[in-house]
Amino acid sequence: MDREKLFDVIKAIAKEIEAEKELLTDLDNAIGDGDHGINMARGFKAVLEKLPNLAEKDCGAVLKGVGMALVSNVGGASGPLYGTFFMKAGDALKGKMEINAADFLASFSSAVAGVKMRGKATEGEKTMLDALCPAERAMKEAIEAGKSLKEAVSAGADAARKGSESTKDIIATKGRASYLGERSLGHRDPGAVSSSLILLAIANTL
Repeated sequence: MDREKLFDVIKAIAKEIEAEKELLTDLDNAIGDGDHGINMARGFKAVLEKLPNLAEKDCGAVLKGVGMALVSNVGGASGPLYGTFFMKAGDALKGKMEINAADFLASFSSAVAGVKMRGKATEGEKTMLDALCPAERAMKEAIEAGKSLKEAVSAGADAARKGSESTKDIIATKGRASYLGERSLGHRDPGAVSSSLILLAIANTL
């Protein structure tokens, strides 16, 4: 993936989040503040506005720029979490003008570790990690088996979708949804769904 393709990926993510913002807001209405879709769409609109300023930067700097735009423009817990995700991904790609499968996995793993640290959360607590962790495992497996970046991300997107679906069966122990206790059952986690949408957009663009 060269920088041009990376810009295509970022634009595709923004388009996907905008298209699904009502779904994300509906999911958040059930167990959160009801603003996840609106906030994420606003954040990625700011990302698109910032992209021209990142045109000459390396892949790492581009992703760090995306992260900073999200921190500044997405409200609630999602801003710091998604901001951390993209900034940590960028740190792992510092100076790189192209991203191969191993680079992508290292970057994604760094991003997931950042979310765990920032959110003080782990898989199985009804958060975005329930999509991100299965995706990371699936991509690692695919890359170790010699699959291409495209095939690995496709496997990751599929695992993230299944992971986001599985959050219906988890009682929330983190974030606003944790206040509901058992009433959070039967609802998908909005952050897990937005994470799976991001991976879907990357897979479709590749």
